[in-house]
Amino acid sequence: MSSLPIDQLQTAPVAKPATRSSRLFTRFQPGLILAWAVMIIVILWAIAPGLFTAYSGTEGVAGAQRLAPQAGHWLGTDQLGRDVYARIVYGASHSLSGALVAVVLGLVLGTALGLFAGAVGGFADTLVMRIVDVLLSIPGLLLSLSVIILLGFGTVHAAIAVGVTSIANFARLARSEVVLVRHSDYVEAAYGSGGTFGAVLWRHILPNSLTSVIAFSALQFGSAILAISTLSFLGYGTPPPTPEWGLLIAEGRNYISTAWWLTTFPGIVVVLVVLSANRISQSFRRSRR
Repeated sequence: MSSLPIDQLQTAPVAKPATRSSRLFTRFQPGLILAWAVMIIVILWAIAPGLFTAYSGTEGVAGAQRLAPQAGHWLGTDQLGRDVYARIVYGASHSLSGALVAVVLGLVLGTALGLFAGAVGGFADTLVMRIVDVLLSIPGLLLSLSVIILLGFGTVHAAIAVGVTSIANFARLARSEVVLVRHSDYVEAAYGSGGTFGAVLWRHILPNSLTSVIAFSALQFGSAILAISTLSFLGYGTPPPTPEWGLLIAEGRNYISTAWWLTTFPGIVVVLVVLSANRISQSFRRSRR
């Protein structure tokens, strides 16, 4: 049998060890750092808007209507002479606070329902899950509009409406995590050592079930901002002249052909915040694995 020369033999490629720069790049994750930077800036806007702009978020300047982006007005002005950048900055408090209310409402009520259903089991579990299935079968926007019609317009009512639509998602996730943890060995050992139902639920099941729920709440935060902006865009959220991001986009749509900056820049901010919240949520889920 003939043999091939040694230099023609195919050898398996040897994996090169990761360099220090590549390890640092993977560790620091520039995309995640950028997402946190965006969220921190927006949170600072909401806390202290006066530090970022000298203009008012509701009062316009005479003779400065619909100015294009320039040195005095970085993002231009609207139809009433109000600085668009200032209105975006002041609108952060309304959009973020509304999203926070919606997420907290869905997190607390949804987690409570899921914890009850997963821990008790039996008929209670079946009943709660059927209610959750009914809520999930209703489109989120339709359910939000129904709640707003019952409560009335406004930022708080829009936030409550969005929070109601997220209860079912939190409940299903929390229930699945509780069921998984409930059958763990350490939970069985806690019961075997004389632990009561309430003590085991509080000390073992709940803490070990919240990791995925907290990560999901970050994802819901971005979705809540988008939903509240949608309601405001449709006229069911924050009334004018409040500088809410969805309302800014709605007010500028009538001037899209002559003043594109009125809708473009608020829309970019909404997209960046939602993408940043989603990226942070992904990092939470990966760190859990």
